[in-house]
Amino acid sequence: MNTLAKSISEKGKALATSIEPQTAEPQGKAQAMALLLKFRTVLALVVVVAIFAVLAPNFLSLGNALIMLKHIAIVAILAIGMTFVILTGGIDLSVGSIAGLAGMVAGALLLDGLRLSALGVVIYPSVPLMVAMVVVLGAALGLFNGLMVNRFQVAPFIATLGMLYMARGAAMLMSNGATFPNLVGNPALGNEGFSWLGAGMVLGIPVPVWILAIIALGAGFVAARTTFGRRVYAVGGSERAALLSGVRVDRIKYAVYAISGGLAAVVGMLVASDLEAAHPASGESFELSSIAAVVLGGASLTGGRGTIAGTLTGACVIGVLGDGMVMVGISEFWQMVIKGAVIVTAVVLDRLQERLG
Repeated sequence: MNTLAKSISEKGKALATSIEPQTAEPQGKAQAMALLLKFRTVLALVVVVAIFAVLAPNFLSLGNALIMLKHIAIVAILAIGMTFVILTGGIDLSVGSIAGLAGMVAGALLLDGLRLSALGVVIYPSVPLMVAMVVVLGAALGLFNGLMVNRFQVAPFIATLGMLYMARGAAMLMSNGATFPNLVGNPALGNEGFSWLGAGMVLGIPVPVWILAIIALGAGFVAARTTFGRRVYAVGGSERAALLSGVRVDRIKYAVYAISGGLAAVVGMLVASDLEAAHPASGESFELSSIAAVVLGGASLTGGRGTIAGTLTGACVIGVLGDGMVMVGISEFWQMVIKGAVIVTAVVLDRLQERLG
């Protein structure tokens, strides 16, 4: 009996030994695939830069690099706000329209001032005060999105889609569709210097890049090191579990939509400042670029997963891709097709990464 048991045991060990090499190889391939998916955004950035460096000789020149940095900053600032929203499992389609409205409001304050009819006076705020006012406006519009999502249980897609149209319509109404030109301010009114925000340089680096650095460092700290950040991830991971653990889910959602709206207002002012003009159609399709950057950076559209660092990398891919396609002469229509394909591909790869664990 012992001899039979020993024989069976030895055969079992031999069988396990023969199977192990066969299963090790698939496991190794799965691990390699998971590693590639984890660093897919960095790899995509390297590939995109390499391709356009070959196709466009001036692509890596200092002047073009500075222009790309400004464009990347615009996408990244929007995407940081979008990251907080997506981490909670929401979406914000209104950021482009809020950016356009913010630029128009900034232009109106610079050119026409703030008219107080009851007092019969017109106030021309200084640039710092005007910036604060416009950011508060953007945050208030974001809070309205949060109100729709929380209090009235409107789906984030629908609530922010409605704000997209309302903000764009309000921007059009401000000037009947016309542009606010020559936004340089007036020394006599004490409101000059607005153009420095979008076109100025500090230590040879564009001001929007410095603004992005400050926002990114703050957002990264908040997301990774604060109670608020942990609660944002908790809401996205499981809203019910977050509620049961005592998290004020409604406050978290109000806050993330306010952050998104406020940062959209910052972007609107940077664009208007750089152009020294505000147009009501400014910011169209910005929401798609910001969502693409967040998803490319590894965030999950279902919430609970994503990082500010990943979003910045995704914004670099979107910015480099956009500028590169312009430099090599790809038509605007094909650019839309390619950006749409990038978004779809990013979502597919995200699902694949989830399956591989």
